[in-house]
Amino acid sequence: MMGKLRQNKGEMDMRSLQDAVYNWLSIKVVADHRPEDTAARETTAMFYDILKSDFNMEQVDVYSDEEKYVVDIQTSDEKKTYRFPRELIDSMIEHINREPEKFKNYDE
Repeated sequence: MMGKLRQNKGEMDMRSLQDAVYNWLSIKVVADHRPEDTAARETTAMFYDILKSDFNMEQVDVYSDEEKYVVDIQTSDEKKTYRFPRELIDSMIEHINREPEKFKNYDE
């Protein structure tokens, strides 16, 4: 489900809004669990910027329960809702937690 990225002159281009939301949410969960993780914070900000600039996002709201994450996105054109299985989104932070020695934080 990971979105295809195309790089042109140092910029990333997400193929779909759903791909961009998935990538942003996956790394946002990591950044929320690891506030000291500089790379996670910077990557979250990068994907947030992609949502704003490439998809004209005006607002994003995230809700979760035991089974899923729900993301409401308001763009300049429409409101969309995406649902992602919790196990899919949480897989990155769970992997990091299993092997923290592979995911050390390197300050700038």
